[in-house]
Amino acid sequence: MSKIALWIITISNDQSIEEAATRLRAEGLTIRDILEEIGCITGSADDVTVERLKKVQGVVDIAPDIQIEMGPPDSNETW
Repeated sequence: MSKIALWIITISNDQSIEEAATRLRAEGLTIRDILEEIGCITGSADDVTVERLKKVQGVVDIAPDIQIEMGPPDSNETW
């Protein structure tokens, strides 16, 4: 069984992000956020599903959504 991971999906600016979200959801993406201002959708899916999502009309890129740890203000450590 494939592991579920978080993904950031970039949508073409010539597509309605809501329509793209509907198509992605139909292919198995569990949507977390629709970031209309920057043309991205975040969500979770396994690797098999991600391969299907890459073929969805309007999808430009799919990248892993990794957590970044930032140090407190005025700290020398940023990662």
